[in-house]
Amino acid sequence: MLKGHLTAPPELLLASGSRYRAELLQRLRLPFQAITSEADETQQPGEAADTLALRLAHDKAAALRDRFPQAWIIGSDQVAVLDGRVLGKPGNAATAHAQLSAASGRSVNFLTAVALDLPYRPPAHALDVTQVQFRKLSDASIRRYIEIEPAFDCAGSFKCEGYGITLFEHIRAEDPTALIGLPLIAVARLLREAGYPGI
Repeated sequence: MLKGHLTAPPELLLASGSRYRAELLQRLRLPFQAITSEADETQQPGEAADTLALRLAHDKAAALRDRFPQAWIIGSDQVAVLDGRVLGKPGNAATAHAQLSAASGRSVNFLTAVALDLPYRPPAHALDVTQVQFRKLSDASIRRYIEIEPAFDCAGSFKCEGYGITLFEHIRAEDPTALIGLPLIAVARLLREAGYPGI
């Protein structure tokens, strides 16, 4: 059991090489280290999108456990879903154009999972679902967006915290940070419930 200010906080790790997630976690004003963690992101046959997101969040955190046996490790992953189909990170302009064209005038759900892997205790997790309603996008507006903000490393091919906000009619969310990549309300809650000091 942690004893408030009398006990040094445990080492906190973010199992991610994403600068977006690191920038978000900095908002909680807790000392942490971000370390890239790999997991097999291949969707398994019959695996639901929410199960995929949670599995990847847990796998990314668990992948650092052997190297950091005493650390509290946060893993996170996001899955974009259109008509039951998972949209991955585009990686290039052609795929980004195809994803944005498919999303035009439609609703896309973004499932953002977070896992807290704890030493000698069962891990905890949470899942946030954000609904993004895209406006009708012309081919020219899609090309313009990709030229201005090539979000090839983002699920769904956009950055809502940047110029990508112009692509939408509305966003329905319980946690505005989830769509950027890390649901801070859930992260703070998981840390509090586990007894992390100062949160």
